[in-house]
Amino acid sequence: MAAQARAMVTSQWLADAIRKNFVGKKLRVLDASWYLPKTNRDPKAEFKQKHIPGSSFFDIDECCDKNSALDHMLPSSEVFSDYAGDLGIGNDTHVVVYDTSDVGAFSAPRVWWMFQLFGHSLVSVLDGGMKNWLAEGHPVTSECSTPERREFWANINRSWVKNYEDVLDNIKTKQAQVVDARSAGRFRGTEPEPRDDILPGHFPGAINMPFTTFWDTSGKLLGLEDLSRVFKEAGVDLQRPIWSTCGSGVTACHIALAAHMLRRPGVCVYDGAWSEWFNRASPEHIISEGKGKEA
Repeated sequence: MAAQARAMVTSQWLADAIRKNFVGKKLRVLDASWYLPKTNRDPKAEFKQKHIPGSSFFDIDECCDKNSALDHMLPSSEVFSDYAGDLGIGNDTHVVVYDTSDVGAFSAPRVWWMFQLFGHSLVSVLDGGMKNWLAEGHPVTSECSTPERREFWANINRSWVKNYEDVLDNIKTKQAQVVDARSAGRFRGTEPEPRDDILPGHFPGAINMPFTTFWDTSGKLLGLEDLSRVFKEAGVDLQRPIWSTCGSGVTACHIALAAHMLRRPGVCVYDGAWSEWFNRASPEHIISEGKGKEA
């Protein structure tokens, strides 16, 4: 069996590793910050100003399928292999991912899930992200360094990725529970979507678990008992198949991470998510308390 890493590591653990000069071939730290355009945040510019010492920037808009009309859809194994290798990551490298979200995590679980998906389980999310790193008084830097390129071999687990047709079929078969990580307002159709050409709502049978419910006020992931409780309260059975979704496949990965912590790995992600669904689905497959989709 391939080596595995804890899904979460603490700021203190990472600070100790950096202080002991462990960052290198065996440990790489990635800032995976990404924000919706309407937030007016530039994560690359923020990275250049301030990041965790020794970290590199992972751009989900760069490591993606450039031929897709949808945002940051999954890349091929070849593209992921090259991208990871350019970041100094080999198949024996422990990867720690964080982002600079005010919540504590936003896009980092997406990159955690991508590494898992491509067969690399030596990957962890920094609990609390940059928010908690700063709150605990750990150092940051503006110094950037280019890691030495390494060979990385990716092997995608295609069964973890669901497409439009899979979700459409699942509305009839109810084979899996489809869990949506968007806010309650976007899910119900009462708050606007962040993309101008898409109206809010959800698909028939979907269950809403906003990604923010998995994190406490300090930005850290809830403890196992609380994670178990939020799944139960949402009506999600961890013993049954779970497919996760959101706006464009990013926060859906919080559901995969939370389930993984509860020893329920293998949550599948609908990568096209609501961005694709709204454009392709017929009006009866758009459930909304708001305007809905016109025929």
